[in-house]
Amino acid sequence: MSDLIRKRTSSFKNPKEGKERIEGWVAKMEASNGRPYAKISVETELGQTQVYGLNLDENYTESIVIFPGFRTSALFWDFDNGLDLLKREALKIYLIETNGQPNLSAGHTPDIKGNGYGIWANKVLEQLGIERTYIAGASFGGLVCMKLAITNPEKIKAAFLLNAGCFRMISLGFKNLYYNLLPILFPSKKNMDLFFEQIVFCGDHHCLSSNSKDLIMDYMHYVIQFYQDKTQKPYPMGAELRIVDTPVHLLFGANDYLLPYEKSMANAQRYLKNIQSIKVFPNVGHGIETYQPAIEYIKLQINKSTMQPLS
Repeated sequence: MSDLIRKRTSSFKNPKEGKERIEGWVAKMEASNGRPYAKISVETELGQTQVYGLNLDENYTESIVIFPGFRTSALFWDFDNGLDLLKREALKIYLIETNGQPNLSAGHTPDIKGNGYGIWANKVLEQLGIERTYIAGASFGGLVCMKLAITNPEKIKAAFLLNAGCFRMISLGFKNLYYNLLPILFPSKKNMDLFFEQIVFCGDHHCLSSNSKDLIMDYMHYVIQFYQDKTQKPYPMGAELRIVDTPVHLLFGANDYLLPYEKSMANAQRYLKNIQSIKVFPNVGHGIETYQPAIEYIKLQINKSTMQPLS
């Protein structure tokens, strides 16, 4: 279990204020979507992990566990009730707030180059009483999914990787670097808006409602200024992926300038031996987890794997 040793610790500059701010933001999400989330706190060697849930009171046998991208919340998947497509299926939905990210989980993280994230994710599943499940991860969450596929493949029915951060380094292209650094160096709402327009979303094809846009701006504007991020960034896992037997579905946004999909797809095909499907969505940016057709695609693939609709 040495891989689960705490390597780095991130935190809000004012932990009490940060906790209150995130709790308030979650309440706004609940009000915006017109539904509460089940709230579960579990303990691992990395400290507390916050979990949100939908359909947890239902007597469903199938589930999906979702891991968020870097510097985001798993609740981003539910902007504009984005998870309704899965919620209407006979699925329990678990939204895991990864440790070391700006959320209500503890800030401790393992060494990203080891298998600590996989061990941690399995510990979370054990605490939740999940024996076998579908998993999904966006960007950094895709790397967490693959770490779990290495350490505990028996827990996974299939993995859905959305613009996953485990196949290549981020683009060093001018557009990506410029719009990524702009809100970090000059954290105004105007610069944040430019980042979302140019990198996360894609014009009128891939966007959020004005209410959800306000929520994401509020979240990101606060965490960029007041979260002390020391968590290691994702990296190309390369040959590590050769031992993954888990069925994998790959979803890409054609307009992802952070992780342009061509190289990601080529590396995935090079190293992964059990790719079940690949879907490239035109006119979609890096924040593909907020794109309804991507959630629809996950639902269709789950239904296909069960040979019948879940509901």
